[in-house]
Amino acid sequence: MISTEEQNINSKQKDKKFIKCVVWDLDNTLWHGVLLEDEKISLRENIINLIQTLDSRGILQSIASKNAHVTAIAKLEEFGLKDYFLYPQINWNSKANSLKEIAGLLNIGIDAIAFIDDQLFELEEVKYTLPEILCINADEIGNILDMPVMNPRFITEDSRIRRLMYLSDIERQNAEQEFVGTADEFLATLNMSFTICSAKEEDLQRAEELTLRTNQLNTTGYTYSYDELNHFRQSENHKLLIANLEDKYGSYGKIGLVLIECRPKSWTIKLLLMSCRVMSRGVGTIMMNHVMSLAKSSNVRLLAEFVQNNRNRMMYISYKFVGFKEIDKNGDLVIFENDLSRIQPVPLYVNFKVIY
Repeated sequence: MISTEEQNINSKQKDKKFIKCVVWDLDNTLWHGVLLEDEKISLRENIINLIQTLDSRGILQSIASKNAHVTAIAKLEEFGLKDYFLYPQINWNSKANSLKEIAGLLNIGIDAIAFIDDQLFELEEVKYTLPEILCINADEIGNILDMPVMNPRFITEDSRIRRLMYLSDIERQNAEQEFVGTADEFLATLNMSFTICSAKEEDLQRAEELTLRTNQLNTTGYTYSYDELNHFRQSENHKLLIANLEDKYGSYGKIGLVLIECRPKSWTIKLLLMSCRVMSRGVGTIMMNHVMSLAKSSNVRLLAEFVQNNRNRMMYISYKFVGFKEIDKNGDLVIFENDLSRIQPVPLYVNFKVIY
């Protein structure tokens, strides 16, 4: 069950907002002038530093601009900025529609987006339609690097290369769309290598980041600080496991985390999460089955806590899929148990390694 200490920690963390993607308007925001009207267009002062600094912090960036797509992309390329923007929405649609499209393509929540525009009308339309989005007037651009929501506590290796990992994901998605065959046959072409290991001290910054950033594929939403995770890492009564995934397109980074509370006759999964970028790769099921195998070999009952929110339904289904059954419920907290009678083998298309 959730301890009082955990409830206090999680109530403090729940209201924290972290921006995962900054979406820019173009005309009179990213640059001075109106692209389709003015002869001379120049970048806003210090904009390159702003874009590069956000990128180095692991904050993704995109564009929502009412403009001519081909002309705008050519101008971004001329300025050397095109590759910083993922899934740019340059069209004549409403900005709210463009922002919803970006959130869907990046697989992030609307509340993890900040939108920058010079037009009050556009900002008000977005605020009205999508009140979860942080709207910033272009006049305030100079302040954004100092905003707490733009300053992650740690900048990990995964943070520094986050945009590059998303670019690799786009390559994978394009290959998948062009592939003729079943989903399993496509996965077999990726040469995936999935590794689970006991978390080391150097993994803890990324582990904290995962608990704060991962919302959809997260069984409980519990968030833990570096120090708390370090305690669990060293505790004889806990297992803290971290997962890494690579394939022929490159590394996905550290994409999974499991915290297990170990008692003499029972283990309880307190937290199990996976990055949304690996949702379709089947590695969440591999991780669950690995924990089930560990529990069976240790001859203990395996329980799992699940705390429902409006975004993690997929993880409830995932628990049911691998044989967990509800045995108790208290408000939003569900307790599952797995009888460990049907542990699935690792798919042949994954090279699975365990390192302790």
